[in-house]
This record gives sequence, structure tokens and C-alpha cells, in this order.
Amino acid sequence: MIDTPAEKRIALAHDWLVGLRGGEWVLDRLARLFGPTDLYTLVDDGRFLTEAISACRVVTSPLQRFPGAAGRLRRHYLPLMPWAVGRLKVKPCDLLISTSSAVMKSIRPPAGTPHLCYCHSPARYIWEQTSDYDVGAGGKLRGIGLRAFGGYLRKSDLATVGGVTKFLANSEHTAARIQRCYEREATVVYPPVRTDYFTVDESVPREDWLLVVAALEPYKRTDIVIEAANRAGFPLKVVGSGSQAKSLREMAGENVQLLGRVSDEELRDLYRRARGLLFPQVEDFGIIAVEAQATGCPVLAYAAGGAVETVNEQTGILFESQTTDGVIGAVEALEGKRIDPDACRRNAERFSATVFDESIKFEITELLS
Repeated sequence: MIDTPAEKRIALAHDWLVGLRGGEWVLDRLARLFGPTDLYTLVDDGRFLTEAISACRVVTSPLQRFPGAAGRLRRHYLPLMPWAVGRLKVKPCDLLISTSSAVMKSIRPPAGTPHLCYCHSPARYIWEQTSDYDVGAGGKLRGIGLRAFGGYLRKSDLATVGGVTKFLANSEHTAARIQRCYEREATVVYPPVRTDYFTVDESVPREDWLLVVAALEPYKRTDIVIEAANRAGFPLKVVGSGSQAKSLREMAGENVQLLGRVSDEELRDLYRRARGLLFPQVEDFGIIAVEAQATGCPVLAYAAGGAVETVNEQTGILFESQTTDGVIGAVEALEGKRIDPDACRRNAERFSATVFDESIKFEITELLS
């Protein structure tokens, strides 16, 4: 626990508990600081995520009882999510903290209870990146559904903005989107990156291949990296799984390896051995790009979103065109540039868990006072 006003009861809320990605690492840190406590969520697939999250008392919405809602059919229930989050009844507490990139910012706190929303992004699939979901497996059907229900979902999203006492954003990029979508100001608190785990190991030599680490979903744009590898012939390893896995595997040339999911130990080893990490997507923050830098790995990132806040000229390359040619140009630029691993490490330490803890402590103390 951290030093907050004495005996304050802090409850947590999170969109869904169905995997361990960047948002769940933020939740994990909050659960370490304030748990075990009540944790409200739409659905929970029952998998173990982290010790701190598992120690919380999980309360699920009525959506949990719908067939497949905690599994692969979750996205098909998108039109029901505003209804489901509205049915979550939060027990009396002194502060409710939600972490949200979908609908959980809409959860209603008990009367008179402040609600601090750590916003990873206003839901990108209904606000600004709907077209990115038209591609890949099931893309046509997904796009039709988003266009059909988009207006309703945006209206529902806006209707609950007043229930948030204060917004925290995971980057300046996200803060700007919160202003555009919700007309609300947000304070930037960068998410906690496990820089104590992802470290430099000078005994491990860099090898001559590039790396992608991402959920294999349309907006991650792994497709243009694989196209670039096919065309330019550079060796590429891809870590991740998702709805595009089959189509990406079919397009991959002999120089491209799709590794699927890997353990934390395997991922750290890949970061330490890769010549560079390719990061072609527009990310709200992008924990993976910081993890890589924490191991001394250069990052070749599309110059948009959170990447412009986490990658600089000393730690990698920012390319301007989110295309196959843009990726190839970045790879060619890396050939003639030496990146200092220590510079990468120093940059990553700006986003450590300790920095996050101190920032959250300040924001909560100020809000509760």
C-alpha cells in the first residue's frame, strides 16, 4: 500500500479480464498499491493474470452469463456493453479508479464518491480508427457492425463523461484525444513499464534480424512489416497472436517467422538479441517500445501517437510514412546508425513503475484532499 489518507477504501474497475497486455499491467500495479480490493469488470475468462489481480474480489457484469462473452465472441456483444457496465453496482468506497480503453469509464460510482479514470484511450473503434477494423479475418462483418452501432455507442460514451471526476491519460497523445472526444482535460501519468525485469545484458550479442511484438490485430499494421520483409529480404520474427494470425502467416515469406505467444523470459531474450524492434502502429502509449529500449534494443517506430513521446533520435528511428516503403526506409536508415544501448536504457527508465507510483500517489492524495 502507499501513503493515502488514512483508512481510505479504494475500488478498481477494468474493461475485461481476458488476457495480460499493457492495460492489465497498469491494473496490476494499481492492485499492488491498493489491493486486495473490489475489482469490477464486464467479463472474466478465469485465467490467472497476476498475483495482485487474482487477490482482488472480482465482480462481473451480467454479460458474464452470455454465451461466449468471456471468450472469442466478446466483441460481438459490443452493443450490449454500455447496458452491462450500467448494471455494475459499486459498493461504498472512498474512491473508484477505473482503467479503460472501451466502456469502463462509464461505470457509476456510489453517490458522492470521486471517480478517477485512467484512460488508455477513448474507444478507438468507435471514435477515430473504425476503418482500421475493416481489414483482416472477419473485417468486413466487423466494419458493418461498427458502422451500424457507432452512433449509438458514441452517444452512450459521451452520456457518461460527467461520471468521471478526473481523467488521467497514458500519454499526451491520449490526453489530446480525450479533449477531442470528451471535451475534458486530462493529466498525463505514463504507465508503469517493468524496467526492473527488462534489462540490458551485455553478455548477449545482437543478431541480424528484426522483431515485431504485437497483438495480431488490424490497427497494429504488422501486415506492412511482413510485406517490407518479403520485399527487402531482411529476417523478421513476429511475436503475438490475434484475429490476423492466419492471414499474416499465409503472406509471410521464408525469412519471416511467426512465433505466436511467448513467455516473459523468451520475450526478454528476443529483445536482447534483436537488431531492432519495428513498431509501425499508432499506439496510445506503447509499452512494448519502452520494454525493448529497457534492454538496449533500438526502436524503429511510425512517428505518431505515443511513440513520439517514448522514442527519440538517440534510441531509434521515427519514420513518417505508415507504409511498406516507410518501413523499408527505416530499416535501411538503421544500417548506417549506431544506437547506444545505455541511451535506450536511460530513456526507458523515465517510465519505470516507481515513477508511476509516485505520480498516482500525488493524483490520489490531491483528489481525496
